[in-house]
Amino acid sequence: MDPFATLGVEPRFDLDPAELERRHRELSRALHPDRHAAEPPAQRRLALSRAIEVNEAYRMLKDPIRRAERVLEARGVPIGEGKEPPASGALLMEMMESRETLADAVRAKDAATVARLGDEMRDRERGLLTKLAAALATVSPETSQQAMVLLGELRYTRRFLDEVSAFEEVLAG
Repeated sequence: MDPFATLGVEPRFDLDPAELERRHRELSRALHPDRHAAEPPAQRRLALSRAIEVNEAYRMLKDPIRRAERVLEARGVPIGEGKEPPASGALLMEMMESRETLADAVRAKDAATVARLGDEMRDRERGLLTKLAAALATVSPETSQQAMVLLGELRYTRRFLDEVSAFEEVLAG
């Protein structure tokens, strides 16, 4: 399934989130089962199947990692976790140190440090997304390779943010 074609949007990374949501809403309304209740069973199944595709396409394109993967895939670049070039030693060391600091803060029940680490990583994520958008704006082997490196770093950042969220829940509870 091509999520861009499914939603009728241009296959690019820097999609307008509001436009993406608008397209999803329009298609969801048109394909809603209530609109097809009087149709024959085959037509209802087809509408339901199409509605499921629209929802999956929206989930896929709403997530920047999955959207970047679809853009790269459309360019013929093998995608998926583990396909990116190996992370640099510096990135791995930085992430390990950040995780240790996060674990120490959780053990100490230091919500302020957990929040600060989360804020810093969200800032990093925003910067990575900006760089990723720039890399994917141009079609070339070099920019695709750069996008793959950024995608790998974005995955590490997202995992860290998932840990922060989990620890914030623990500290709040």
